[in-house]
Amino acid sequence: MVTTSNLTHTHTDALHTDPKAGDKVAVLLMGYGEVESYEDFANYNEQALNLLTAKFAPVPLWLYPPLAKLLAIFDLHEWSHQHGNFVSPHNEIFEAQRAGIESNLKDRWGDRVKVFKAFNFCAPHLPEQVLAQVKAEGYSKVLIYPLLVVDSIFTSGIAVEQVNNALNKLSTEAEHWVKGIRYIPSFFDRPDYIKLLAQQVVDNVEKKLAVAHLPSQTGILLMNHGCPHKAKGFTSGIDESQELYELVRKELMYRYPLISIGWLNHDTPMIEWTQPDVTTASKNLMDLGATAIVYMPIGFATENHETLLDVDHIIEGLRKKRPDVTYLRLDCVNEHPEFVAMAAQWANPLIEELLEEADMMVQPSMAEQVRAQIAKEFHQHDGHHGHHDHGSHSHGSHSHGSHNHHGHDHKEHAHHGHNH
Repeated sequence: MVTTSNLTHTHTDALHTDPKAGDKVAVLLMGYGEVESYEDFANYNEQALNLLTAKFAPVPLWLYPPLAKLLAIFDLHEWSHQHGNFVSPHNEIFEAQRAGIESNLKDRWGDRVKVFKAFNFCAPHLPEQVLAQVKAEGYSKVLIYPLLVVDSIFTSGIAVEQVNNALNKLSTEAEHWVKGIRYIPSFFDRPDYIKLLAQQVVDNVEKKLAVAHLPSQTGILLMNHGCPHKAKGFTSGIDESQELYELVRKELMYRYPLISIGWLNHDTPMIEWTQPDVTTASKNLMDLGATAIVYMPIGFATENHETLLDVDHIIEGLRKKRPDVTYLRLDCVNEHPEFVAMAAQWANPLIEELLEEADMMVQPSMAEQVRAQIAKEFHQHDGHHGHHDHGSHSHGSHSHGSHNHHGHDHKEHAHHGHNH
């Protein structure tokens, strides 16, 4: 993407005389959100089950409410009884990220840009609630910005899904109130993000471990979101996560030869998850001679119960069997000033586009008319194509092709049933 930092002053000056200078952009910064009250567990779980689990597990809809209540009991036991009323810092960190990104953007765009935060699972910051606020405050141009490292149906997919549902509910006028929209895809391959992750590893190793552990005996475990291998045809994020791992590994491998990916999985029955998981990867590094292991989350931009509780659980279990090994858990990038600045920089070109382009004119009521017109064109084209081909194929040949097509469909159907 073309950098625009050197154009800042000229563009800013031009905007003052731009006839569209009244335009404003709402940046919708989106994250998971985590519950901060034990009473909210069941509701949180039901939403998460509905949006996440349904993408890979054959769970009937009627099962969500009781299953959510059951999971709430497990969560209460784990977070309250085992961890002294643990409250995830995720929401607080995400607010610091939002404020930092907004501050960086306002340095360039002033009051023409405002950053709103939305959480996939947590009221009062659900996308529907936040977009209602965006509309009420007079913003007509929206930049959808999931602050999630990889694009998948489980991350940005459910964010966009909820935005689309909210936009449908909030569109009551003949002409849609949204006049411009852009989207920031994942940043798994952004060089500045990759270098920041690698630098955090190097800095912490040199500061805390180098005095007692050789580089060749310092295992680096780079942690990604776990992904189910089968996601009902949706993109699961595995490819991007593996590429992210390889890019960070290449920054570090000349210093530290013992590097492994570690997937933080939600192990569920009958579902095949990415391997190796963090526990297995840790044991593998020890088998190769690691006397210290560094746990660096790369697939998470914001601290959450997975990067805290789950990793601490894993380390506690390993320490009981191998107390001779040093275990160091590192933080996510969180509100690190360098990360916040680069996250704002990624948004600048798209904000510029939104401010400079002509307004969209979308009329949802015309959808039926558009469908009919396209269907008419399709049938006209199809009819012409069929008439043209009629003489070149015999009736028997046509039937044979049709038979194969149906047989293929049948095979696909059987395979789909096997997956379930």
